[in-house]
Amino acid sequence: MNQVEKSIRSCVEQGRKAFVPYIMAGDGGLGSLRDKVLFLQDAGATAIEIGIPFSDPVADGETIQQAGERALAEGVTLRAVLQSLQSFKKEVKPEMPLLIMSYLNPILAYGMDAFVQSLRESGVSGLIIPDLPLEESGHIKELLTENGIALIQLVSLTSDQKRMAAIAEQSTGFIYAVTVNGITGAREGFNESLATHLQSLKSISPVPVLAGFGISTPAHVEQLSIHTDGVIVGSAIVDAFDNGDTARISQLIEASKTKMRAAH
Repeated sequence: MNQVEKSIRSCVEQGRKAFVPYIMAGDGGLGSLRDKVLFLQDAGATAIEIGIPFSDPVADGETIQQAGERALAEGVTLRAVLQSLQSFKKEVKPEMPLLIMSYLNPILAYGMDAFVQSLRESGVSGLIIPDLPLEESGHIKELLTENGIALIQLVSLTSDQKRMAAIAEQSTGFIYAVTVNGITGAREGFNESLATHLQSLKSISPVPVLAGFGISTPAHVEQLSIHTDGVIVGSAIVDAFDNGDTARISQLIEASKTKMRAAH
């Protein structure tokens, strides 16, 4: 079992649900990456998703797009991010999985074999590629599996039962259940049919299911964690770091964990 799945299952076994914050690598300068990762680790995250800035982030909303633009303006690259992670990986607890979220183009430019080797050397436990279809994931998944790294698949609201089953069968680490039809970003609420979709996905998945996209408040976390093994929170975390409001991040994580315990 990959470290990503181990950490999430350990959380659930302790009567909690997983909380995975997303940050954009290099937003505020690449030198801030270490401080953000260690802060989130100390604040009680289950795993940390680290986004790679890209010029055409088709799955990202305004907040994360702007964070990526700030990082690109700082000259941040995929290679530089992995080198930064390698420089402080000994400060990251073994049970704290680091996940890389990158679009496919930067990976292809890096070279797939070299990229997977760099992931391993940087202490990365999981990879999310939002624009890589399941049907084209075989080669990189094989490379990742050989190196103990999970390839985390996304399931959209438009996926039918057959498609969900196919993705679930090939998933490692956890399934990333997208909660909206659209891009990332804070929202007031979710479609009434979402609960049924999440329950259906969880019933067929051999790995944990985490909900992501649009989750920005403790109320959202309470609502969605009832039907999943945890949540991923992105834009609210990015906003708080951009505003220097680390207290808000701590409050969000702690309040969310309290809500999740109550819902368990």
